[in-house]
Amino acid sequence: MARTAEIAGPVRQRRGLRVALASLLLLAASLPVFAQDARFVVRDMRVEGLQRISEGTVFNYLPINIGDEIDGVRIREAIRSLYDQGLFDDIEMRRDGDALVIAVRERPSIESFEIDGNKDIKTEDLMDSLRGVGLAKGRTFDRSVLDNVEMFLRDQYYDRGKYGVQIVPTVIDRPNNTVQVKIDVKEGDRAKIRQVNLIGNKAFSEDEIRSDFQLKTGNWLSWIRQDDRYSKEALEGDLETLTSYYMDRGYADFRVASTQVAISPNKKDIFITVAVDEGEQYTVTDVNIVGDMVIAEAYLRALIQAQPGSIFNQALLTQSSELMSLRLGQEGYANAEIDPVWDLNEETREAEITFYVRPNSRVYVRRINFRGVSEVEDEVLRREMRQMEGSYLSNLLVDRSKIRLQRLPYVENVQVSNDPVPGSNDLVDVNFDVEYRMPGQFSGGVGYSESQKLLLNGSIVHTNFLGTGNRVALELNTGRFQKLYSLSHTDPYRTMDGVRRTVSLNFRDITQFVSGSSDFSTTTLGASIDYGYPITEFQTLSFGLTYQNAELLSSTGATQQSQDWVANNGNPFISDVGNGLVFFGTEFNTFELLAGWTYDSRNRALFANRGTRQQLFLSGTVPGSDVEFFTARYSLTKYMPITRKWIVRFNAELGWGEALGDTTALPPYKQYFGGGPQSVRGFRESWLGPRDSFGNPYGGNVLVASQLELILPLPDKWGNQARASLFYDVGNVFNTGEVEFTDRLGSPVEYKPDFDELRSSVGIGVQWLAPLGLFRFSYAFPLNEYEGNDRFYGDELERFQFSIGQAF
Repeated sequence: MARTAEIAGPVRQRRGLRVALASLLLLAASLPVFAQDARFVVRDMRVEGLQRISEGTVFNYLPINIGDEIDGVRIREAIRSLYDQGLFDDIEMRRDGDALVIAVRERPSIESFEIDGNKDIKTEDLMDSLRGVGLAKGRTFDRSVLDNVEMFLRDQYYDRGKYGVQIVPTVIDRPNNTVQVKIDVKEGDRAKIRQVNLIGNKAFSEDEIRSDFQLKTGNWLSWIRQDDRYSKEALEGDLETLTSYYMDRGYADFRVASTQVAISPNKKDIFITVAVDEGEQYTVTDVNIVGDMVIAEAYLRALIQAQPGSIFNQALLTQSSELMSLRLGQEGYANAEIDPVWDLNEETREAEITFYVRPNSRVYVRRINFRGVSEVEDEVLRREMRQMEGSYLSNLLVDRSKIRLQRLPYVENVQVSNDPVPGSNDLVDVNFDVEYRMPGQFSGGVGYSESQKLLLNGSIVHTNFLGTGNRVALELNTGRFQKLYSLSHTDPYRTMDGVRRTVSLNFRDITQFVSGSSDFSTTTLGASIDYGYPITEFQTLSFGLTYQNAELLSSTGATQQSQDWVANNGNPFISDVGNGLVFFGTEFNTFELLAGWTYDSRNRALFANRGTRQQLFLSGTVPGSDVEFFTARYSLTKYMPITRKWIVRFNAELGWGEALGDTTALPPYKQYFGGGPQSVRGFRESWLGPRDSFGNPYGGNVLVASQLELILPLPDKWGNQARASLFYDVGNVFNTGEVEFTDRLGSPVEYKPDFDELRSSVGIGVQWLAPLGLFRFSYAFPLNEYEGNDRFYGDELERFQFSIGQAF
């Protein structure tokens, strides 16, 4: 629309001059016709020369009706009125008896309109602007408009540094008083900056000042960065950067004296010269706050960053104004104005700062609207609101409401706008534009193998079941050596106070806990219920109970660790099947209590870029369980922005478990495993830590893992779908002595916690959110892997790793 306004102004002016001149000439020619009879009564009217325009249209715009008495003045008014419609190139009025004859020559209409050769400016953008001034297919053609369009296009390309542009308009006459309009654009090359000179700078070197400029002289990377291309907007931005550079360093009376931009005769080279008047460096002597104090002045004064005795800094003054505006916004003064004004004493080089506070009217919320999403019930979104209807508008509560919506697993993005209510200066409607994302993953398959026989697998995870915001997960995997069935349901708002409830059922019949472990038949049937109670906006306490019935089976051909555990825990039994093969088994029931604490201030549940999440979970079996143990697990994830685009992510995880009472060690399915995408990348998944007597991973009762990542900036359109990072991982799994292990030679070996035994790696990782789940790719370089020898097992490496996990 801005381009339309730029074109329309000169077009109207030129059209007005042309209309006025033509009207005068035609009126002068027509006056003698009425000189003989200055007045007469119109008994009839007819129009001559019409082709496309109907007589009714002419009569509609003609300020003369049958029966009117007309004279030269009325005729001039009528001609002017018809010319103002822009439909005719020529108009003549004459008298034929008692009839008024209007002879016209219509302007041609545009049969077709094309723009060719434009690359820097999109055709759609140009067409939208030109349509607003009448240059479009089917509209009446006005050559003066075409002339102004040519000037407009030339100015647009000049602003982009293309001074050699050629604009060639062509108008071809067609039958039926129509024309074809075509504009050929030859953009040419963008002029390159050959030299940028600063004149008058003394306090700072030219290299220091120009380091943040957008416009630069060419270098070997300019063909990629394109930072040697001149544009008017970039120059204006650099002048603002220059002014800020000085004013942020005390030069409060700095000014740009002059700016000169010269172009070479071949229009390919640009020379820029900027003359500056540095002024003097000032010190802040006093800081005052005046105005209507709707909150205590002490609160506002605490937000002022510039203090007496400090060097004048405009950036700190701006930041102080923004902080005070935000503080007033928390109290409903969304339209508050904070203006910092400085009074300079040129003799003493001192600056007195005064902040003028105008809170204006308190603003209240009439209505909260959710737009762009129909798959979620209104109540599900509204319960995440911290800003309430009918209360005053608080930017803090609106921002918190936005973050809570963004953390929903089925929400891609949220934008907020406040629309004033017409006719009221203290009411607004708060609109949340919500972008919906697929609420879960769905997968399934059927297969067959000689070892596993018929394989069936399928899973569904839906985080917005039937639009209620509830999470439902169902998983089915069957094979010869593995059967897994699980069902869970989570209601995040079981009560109005936000109490969460999760109920789950599961059945497992497996022979391996992880892909690389030794065979160890385990059958478990379990059920659990868990409640989460929010205690603050960011903290939740959780309590739960899990029942599990388990049967573990080993044999004389299994590892020594599995034989020892089933023989000494639970309710052991022995089954001799003959041929020297004896099965050792145990069956037990456990009731496990769970308590947890969660702190979560992340702005998103997935691909967050700020905030912290901490979780501490404690669990233990109740007295009287067949097997007694406890586990503790702590995790920390923190996002630390370096700049708006560059972010550091730190993740740490600690786990510890011990057997209680007569139980000799943690159950095998409760052991911790390390290595792989979730802990230390570059090492084979689950292979870090203790090895059983067959050399396969057994797991440990102590876990230490940490990941430090530098998140790389990606284009905004990918920011919610993918993430790339450079990482440094460190960690391992240990055993405090609950389980006895041996080396390759059968001699006892320990895996007790030792700082020197932590494994580390560096590499690059990529995450991509797809409909099937969260895809993780990484390529790592282990830094201190142990190769092993004839006695001790070495680390198993896996530099490239790929996994698919549930995103929600």
